[in-house]
Amino acid sequence: MSEERSIVVVTGMSGAGRSTALHVLEDLGYDCIDNLPPPLVAEAVKLCSEGAQQPRIGIGMDVRARLFLDSVDDEVDKLRAQGVRAQLVFLDAADSVIVRRYSESRRPHPLSVEHPEEDLPTLIARERERLLELRAKADRVVDTSKLNAHEFKRHLVELFAGDGAPKMTTRILTFGFKHGPPAEADLMFDVRHLPNPHFVRDLKPLSGKDIAVSKYVLDRPEGHAMLEALVTFLAPLLPQYAREGKVVLTIAIGCTGGRHRSVAIAEALSRKLADNAPGPVTVSHRDIDRGG
Repeated sequence: MSEERSIVVVTGMSGAGRSTALHVLEDLGYDCIDNLPPPLVAEAVKLCSEGAQQPRIGIGMDVRARLFLDSVDDEVDKLRAQGVRAQLVFLDAADSVIVRRYSESRRPHPLSVEHPEEDLPTLIARERERLLELRAKADRVVDTSKLNAHEFKRHLVELFAGDGAPKMTTRILTFGFKHGPPAEADLMFDVRHLPNPHFVRDLKPLSGKDIAVSKYVLDRPEGHAMLEALVTFLAPLLPQYAREGKVVLTIAIGCTGGRHRSVAIAEALSRKLADNAPGPVTVSHRDIDRGG
């Protein structure tokens, strides 16, 4: 199992994006720990590896770790000697960018506790001096100065996703507008313009999962056209969402009651998208049992 273990230690200048990086690693399936003292790194890796087939661990450290400068690279080297795939990533940004980010967040610099009399530019300069040697030892240096949040996230996904990372799940969720739209929807489509099986006596007690209702909806020109339009629209979008680091994409499809039309369309759509989606495609029907 040792050759499968992977650890990413994320450090660098305060305000350069360490917290964001750890969130991205969590989305990619890493167990993440922030502000862990370097002497505890090996023990954390051991504990996180127990029972895991492919342990992936992200550790955040900043200048507040007292033993940080002297020992973090030594701890990474020890892990490598044990067969752990370890990377030391240093996040950096221009001083002016860090000053702006602190101004926007209104959070204190971590060194302000030690040096309350110093202004922010001075604290940044002091931190940069402390971290200079560590920056030189890093496996990767990522400058976030010119990256917005989405670009930074995409860059990290490209660096660390790997074959072991979870793939984006495409979740197709049906609902009835009479019961309210789902708050978790990323994309929402309305199929109330399609002929309604609710008004067909033999179909009313059935649902869109039944063949008779499915044929009623999909064999008509309107239903067929709607399904093909959704496939044409969504198929090229799914890989783009995955590249942005999306973990779950929720596509909501609604009709009046959430029992017939939306269900029939969703079931067919899931089959159409399954072969080319970046990851698994799931279907759930929120209101299928709530009546028309």
